[in-house]
Amino acid sequence: MADQQRIHPVAVLPTRPPQGPFPSVKVDPSGHNAPVVKRKNCWYKCFCWIITTFILLLIIVAAALAVLYLVFQPKLPKYSVDNLRITDLTLNFDLTLYARFDVSIIANNPNKKIGIYYEKGSRLSVWYKETKLCQGSIPRFYQGHQNTTVLEVGLTGQNQYGTTLLQALQEQQQTGRIPLDLKIDVPVRIKLGKLKLMKVRTLGSCKLIVDSLSTNKFISIKASNCNFGLKL
Repeated sequence: MADQQRIHPVAVLPTRPPQGPFPSVKVDPSGHNAPVVKRKNCWYKCFCWIITTFILLLIIVAAALAVLYLVFQPKLPKYSVDNLRITDLTLNFDLTLYARFDVSIIANNPNKKIGIYYEKGSRLSVWYKETKLCQGSIPRFYQGHQNTTVLEVGLTGQNQYGTTLLQALQEQQQTGRIPLDLKIDVPVRIKLGKLKLMKVRTLGSCKLIVDSLSTNKFISIKASNCNFGLKL
């Protein structure tokens, strides 16, 4: 009888996954990780959309400003002091110094297509070094295109250190060169065609050198340097 072959079952031992430098990634067969990936994609798309929209808005605004600049060619208004007259400079009984200055200011609008509305709330003041002598304001008015307007402004003030201030002014007057500073702060609105823009402020000063502070006499302005700018 031929030899019968016996087949013995062989036990298969479970094999361990190879151990590498990186941890194994377990994938959830139920698909619970999918919403996390979709949520990240949604945030990324929203972020890209916001950035793109912001860049487009910047480009549109820049293009509009460039067109306005080319069409209207805006220029800053110019100011200068035409003449200065001191009508009162008196030491009172309480040793305060009362001053009244009459100033003629030339306001020039060089723009061909831009008008200027001078609003209420303006402040003009005359200073000697760090001491304010007097102050006042200009009236509300509209200045048209390429227009030059002469403003007559009365400034008054009273300083409590009258004796000391008057003595310093008299000593300075002996030199024939008295430094004065006319500071200007004027709210204005710009008119482009029929469009009236937001209110801005014209800020600046005129550095003056005068020869005298005598009342009711002609005062010569030996030097004048005016600088102005706009502030939102």
